Amino acid sequence: MFYLGIDIGKNTHVASLMDEKAKVIFKAHSFSNTSDGAATLLEKISPYASELEIGMEATGHYWLSLYSFLVEQHFVVHVINPIQTDGWRKGTEIRKRKTDIIDSVLIADFIRYGDFLETTLADEDTMSLRNLSRFRNYLVGSISDLKRKTICVLDQIFPEYHHAFSDIFGKTSKELLLQLNSPSDYENVTSEQLEELLSQVTLKGYAAKKFKDISSLAETSFGITFCVDSFSFQLKLLIEQINFIEKQVSDVEKQMSELLEKIKTPITTIPGIGDVTGATILGEIGDINRFSSGAKLVAFAGIDASVSQSGEYECINNHMSKRGSPYLRKALFRAAFVASNSDPVFKAYYQKKRMEGKHHNVAVGAVARKLCYTIYAVLKNNVSYSIQEPRD
Repeated sequence: MFYLGIDIGKNTHVASLMDEKAKVIFKAHSFSNTSDGAATLLEKISPYASELEIGMEATGHYWLSLYSFLVEQHFVVHVINPIQTDGWRKGTEIRKRKTDIIDSVLIADFIRYGDFLETTLADEDTMSLRNLSRFRNYLVGSISDLKRKTICVLDQIFPEYHHAFSDIFGKTSKELLLQLNSPSDYENVTSEQLEELLSQVTLKGYAAKKFKDISSLAETSFGITFCVDSFSFQLKLLIEQINFIEKQVSDVEKQMSELLEKIKTPITTIPGIGDVTGATILGEIGDINRFSSGAKLVAFAGIDASVSQSGEYECINNHMSKRGSPYLRKALFRAAFVASNSDPVFKAYYQKKRMEGKHHNVAVGAVARKLCYTIYAVLKNNVSYSIQEPRD
């Protein structure tokens, strides 16, 4: 049997081959991440193709193209979490060395040894959920950045504006900011212009009242009086960007809901889990059958407690390990916060932790772990969640 280890890179990969006795057949075969590069790899390994296993790390997204190509060529390909190979490196390498050549040989030796867990690829719909949920997370983050920049600009040209709205990014506020960007704009508006403005606003009565409030604030505004046009122009473009990306978020969420409907999953029956959170959790978990227990799912999410013990010493204040997908962890905490307020079981569990003297965040973390076990049971058995009253 032969074992090929491939160190993945953005533009270039490195492959090394060894036999079942750990003898290196060849190493440092470098090939580009292109069709021509993959062809050179096929030519290199063709004498060993009938009894060959291939291993590679799940490094970012760069491994997907090569993985897809090798699977189409009917090779046995093992995708390994880099955390495992890093642990193997620390156990086998005395000197602190890390190069593409060393890593490719190390991966080959690791799959030869055979004691590893593969990264299981989800089906196409689940993979699509993960892609969409992560893209939505990026879009939401972009909106937050734009809002911070908008507040920064508004604080300079019209610092009193936020007194008129509890949320300056509400629909009416944004509609007004698109048309009137500075205190002087409110001072110079004619009745005809106001009528035209209100015709473009959804809540006309509410907008008219807010216009009077803002006009009053504009009379004594302490905003800057130079470069106002450039700041006003910038503010308008920022609001337009926010509106555009919010529309994109809505479109992404719609597609996520359609995929959830197609999959017919019971995950949204669990308290605190709607379409967006459910899509995120499903996309990050993948196939639930790769977990043998709820505890394994908790560990995968990185919300298990870290362990620190040596000899007679054992740490009693262990922190959350925070290994695994940060997207999954964030979704679980978001769901746990809602569930601890809406479901009698999770609410009672949250209150129990609080009575034990736990901080709010620690109590929510405990609910998130309990929620993980519930998610595991619901998905494993493919049954809807049923609310159960807590026992006395």
